[in-house]
Amino acid sequence: MLRLKTPTMFVQAFSTIRLGLKSLAIHKLRSSLATLGIVLGVGSVILMLAVGEAARFEAVRQIKDMGATNIIVRSVKPARDSTESAGGGAALAYGLTRQDVERIVATVPTARQATPMRESRREVRYLEHKLEGRVVGVKPNFSDLNGLRIARGRFVNEHDEAQYANVAVLGAATAEKLFPFENPIGRSVRVEKQYFQVVGVTQRRTASSGVGSSSNTQDYNSDVYIPFDTDWARFGKVLTYERAGTWEAEKLEISELTVSVADVAQVKETAHIIEGLIKQFHKKEDTAMFVPLDLLERIEQAQRTFTLVLGAIASISLMVGGIGIMNIMLATVTERTREIGVRRALGARRSDIVWQFLVETVVLTAGGGLLGVVVGITLAHLVSHLFELPTIVALWSPLLALGVSVVVGVLFGVYPARSAALLDPIEALRHE
Repeated sequence: MLRLKTPTMFVQAFSTIRLGLKSLAIHKLRSSLATLGIVLGVGSVILMLAVGEAARFEAVRQIKDMGATNIIVRSVKPARDSTESAGGGAALAYGLTRQDVERIVATVPTARQATPMRESRREVRYLEHKLEGRVVGVKPNFSDLNGLRIARGRFVNEHDEAQYANVAVLGAATAEKLFPFENPIGRSVRVEKQYFQVVGVTQRRTASSGVGSSSNTQDYNSDVYIPFDTDWARFGKVLTYERAGTWEAEKLEISELTVSVADVAQVKETAHIIEGLIKQFHKKEDTAMFVPLDLLERIEQAQRTFTLVLGAIASISLMVGGIGIMNIMLATVTERTREIGVRRALGARRSDIVWQFLVETVVLTAGGGLLGVVVGITLAHLVSHLFELPTIVALWSPLLALGVSVVVGVLFGVYPARSAALLDPIEALRHE
């Protein structure tokens, strides 16, 4: 019996599917309008997810460039006391010092590496080309801890530090502006009154865009990197700036300190120890700590919330499309009441009627879902090219949108299908 029944089941299923598709093909315009809500819902969801995923990816990339195992401490200029002159007086001393670095390295056992840097705005010139750049005194391990990659030449090394060498590594944008038509390696650039030989050029890198409340916007492409000890020897401890027609002097030993630990699990504990150590010797609030890992966790949490919001919006839009399809199918049941009666009179079971209408509904929603996926991906690419807004279509977003559309089809197709199956055959045949 089983061998005879199994082919019959397949034949009946195939016949039901063919009948459902034929019914949809007869009413092409009505079927197209019924799927329009699903198409727009799925397409808009994919587009929103693509924009959100691109924003999340860029933020996470910037934080990972800073290093998930890094702890960044920056010097912050405090507000001047009323006893201090606004300009022309003694140099304002603030921020991190060499002693801070030595104490951290000596007393924090989880600190694997520590690299200080000092930055200042200075005029950089090569022949007739000049710009106002950020001159950064760095240690050799600065590139590794901050994710800098070399495009040409090399970075600052230990020999440069020991010899107080006048060497410089240019950011990608700085190299293009000063040397638009020639290789900068081996050439000399003038930084105010000092000449530095170019030994390297960094790869282009996206600006940090100021992620984190204590992390300033940094365009690494416009930097000029020189040895840390050379910076001290050539420009001294006191940095002078002209602001609003007056000269101001600042005694700043270290602008920023990056401390690296061996494992992500040690980051928060190490940050707490470093913060306590610095506060012992800095009574004024002239430092700020930034932990990329904390911000990374907050971004991931925000992304989860964002995904839930988008899921809610998707559910609403797809439910609207599903209600539209259910209305169409209910109208179809009324319109085809006599056909249902004929099928029941010829031996069709209620389950056959249910499956016929369910097939039609699922075909509408699945077809609309597939078309919506195509529309969503196309819109994501158009937005990227026309508005220069980055988008990333993750593999899971079209699959999720398509799966939800099919589920909506089944849920909203059950009631019309059941209504059709429950019709009395005799009353259905009498229906005009």
